[in-house]
Amino acid sequence: MQSVVVVGSQWGDEGKGKVVDWLSERADVIVRFQGGHNAGHTLVIDGVTYKLSLLPSGVVRKGKISIIGNGVVIDPWALLSEIEKVQKQGVDISSNTLKIAENAPLILPIHQMLDAASEKLRGNNKIGTTGRGIGPAYEDKVGRRAIRVCDLANPTVLRAKLEDMVAHHNPILVASGSEPANVDAMFAALTEVAPKITPFATPVWRLLAEYRASGKRILYEGAQGLMLDVDYGTYPFVTSSNTLAGAATLGSGSGIHSIGYVLGITKAYTTRVGSGPFPTELNDPIGERIGERGREFGTVTGRKRRCGWFDAVMVKQAVTTGGINGIALTKLDVLDGLDELKICIGYDINGTKYDYLPAASELQAAAKPIYETIEGWSETTFGARSWAQLPATAIKYIRRIEELIGCPVALLSTSPDREDTILVKDPFLGL
Repeated sequence: MQSVVVVGSQWGDEGKGKVVDWLSERADVIVRFQGGHNAGHTLVIDGVTYKLSLLPSGVVRKGKISIIGNGVVIDPWALLSEIEKVQKQGVDISSNTLKIAENAPLILPIHQMLDAASEKLRGNNKIGTTGRGIGPAYEDKVGRRAIRVCDLANPTVLRAKLEDMVAHHNPILVASGSEPANVDAMFAALTEVAPKITPFATPVWRLLAEYRASGKRILYEGAQGLMLDVDYGTYPFVTSSNTLAGAATLGSGSGIHSIGYVLGITKAYTTRVGSGPFPTELNDPIGERIGERGREFGTVTGRKRRCGWFDAVMVKQAVTTGGINGIALTKLDVLDGLDELKICIGYDINGTKYDYLPAASELQAAAKPIYETIEGWSETTFGARSWAQLPATAIKYIRRIEELIGCPVALLSTSPDREDTILVKDPFLGL
């Protein structure tokens, strides 16, 4: 299979960074196709930790081409800061190794101002955004007001577009009690940063077509998780982009027939950051234990993640909408030592049993888990590299998950170290 799409099957933070890095060794090109610098990936390679937000995970590997597609919203200052940070760690990044879609929209200071103003106006009904301007930037893209990477090459066009954008948004900022945005300040800042960004700009859709024609293996890297998808997630507590595998084609300019295999990264339990429904959340010592053992803090924000039991209903739904062919199960070792485990197999919503999570937000908020209890294990699974090293009850847990979600485990991750991986099926080889 020439191309593989990696997506998260829950609410994000499933451990995509390590798995993408593991797969990137087999790929020639790695593509980010949606999201912004609100999502983070942590990679541990030869004892060195890399924390990435906008840069594709493959950027830390020599000989790979990294691409930021048009489906990503780019904060140019955050991107340059990230490039500088990883360069200091010895990573070579140049216009030969990093390509940015010329039609990718930019996140500007005004978007962060709008993000903060919007959350402030929501009061107790906050979405729980990261405040990085992701949502407002996507709104401007759809509203045809966006400043795109290609606009940085033409100061006249850039200035005119900025004036239109500020004229549209300043009344909203003023009405919320915020300071209005300043066109001159943003124009000066963008003019200064433009020469550092434009060398990376290129028609990515054309490059990808050439790479496919030459037989290169392409890895498409998603951000967040499928249950944060703006259409199929727990709306309105979602991100502002489509996180499904289908977004890989739209967010990179690749044809719909270019996708070969979809791998869904799936944590052996469930976590969520920010507000929104979470049927299996544990507000008890077990939830605290899972959070501590799993080091459940956001890569980008540092926010503590909410933790709970594995939700098979939600993951099955993600498998269906996301077109997932196989899952990469991560963090199994966090469950080591628990006498018993629970798996959500349905929801009780106001006395009615559901085998899926309905779209209505009031029904999602009322969902109570229906659990199946399964025996835990006392042995360690940390660092296991073969099925033979796993306790029989751990294997039983994995098999039950496969049955409930209707999707096989393609690989199993047993620690942050990339080598601690049990391969069942290579997504690129189909074996």
